[in-house]
Amino acid sequence: MDTTNMFKKFDADEQVSGQAQLKSSATRALRTAVCTQMPRFEPYVDDVVPKKARIFQVRLHNHYQLLCDEAGRVLFLQDRDGRLYPTLRLLHAYPFMLPWVQVDRGAIRHVLRGANVMCPGLTSPGGYVPPELAADQVVAVMAEGKARALAVGRMLLSVAQVLQQNQGVAIENVHVLGDEIWKRERWSASG
Repeated sequence: MDTTNMFKKFDADEQVSGQAQLKSSATRALRTAVCTQMPRFEPYVDDVVPKKARIFQVRLHNHYQLLCDEAGRVLFLQDRDGRLYPTLRLLHAYPFMLPWVQVDRGAIRHVLRGANVMCPGLTSPGGYVPPELAADQVVAVMAEGKARALAVGRMLLSVAQVLQQNQGVAIENVHVLGDEIWKRERWSASG
């Protein structure tokens, strides 16, 4: 699935297929999934998804869903495979929750426009990719010289493949600063 600019021109009226409150069992499953997929965040999961929280699911036509708290704040995006992507607002509050990669200065403007992260942006001077990352892992995308993440994405290649190939797409960009998920702080029941 091509996710380049997925939420750059997001229109709720056209792309929302339904909304519902999660059952308590689904909320417990969400808490478990957060702890499993983001083990560094486990001590803080009660701060974001309390045991008795009312969590709302907004289903989108692009096979993603938004998971919102009762105040309407989008906390996570979830793909059809169950993979959770924290929003940048949540990631900025808890920057340790995901492993991170760093793109060089030349890649920043492209990533901010919604482009996927290419291998050379990670392997050139100024870029960084930790050796333990595997394919399909959700990562925070940091920028050279910047303190906060500018995107959240999914590794398409392992680190070994990124270093060996050094060409092509390394990270699928799912959510970026300035997209509609970022601009829209709260999600109302009417969309």
